[in-house]
Amino acid sequence: MSECIFCRIINKQLPAKLLYEDDQILAFQDINPQAPTHIIVIPKIHAANLSELKDFSIISQAYHVVMQLAESVGIERSGFRVVLNQGRDAGQAVEHLHFHLLGGREFIWPPG
Repeated sequence: MSECIFCRIINKQLPAKLLYEDDQILAFQDINPQAPTHIIVIPKIHAANLSELKDFSIISQAYHVVMQLAESVGIERSGFRVVLNQGRDAGQAVEHLHFHLLGGREFIWPPG
């Protein structure tokens, strides 16, 4: 997926402030943060969204990384939000499965 911005980050064709990387998962700071902590966690395999995902074990691995990152940046006790947007109507801007780890401020529900 040479056009996918996240695939290009995975392949080191675009710069990103990397916070975590292993064989299957990559995490980096969001370039348009919506909270004091806003980290994008992505699988290195390309799937546009959950509907295209073949192996759901990658979700467990991604959440494991989310928890490690939440602890390392100091938001695991105060609270954080993990968001996965599925499709345009939900606000998915990049067609590569990804999770937003948000924290460092209070969140209101429902959003308004």
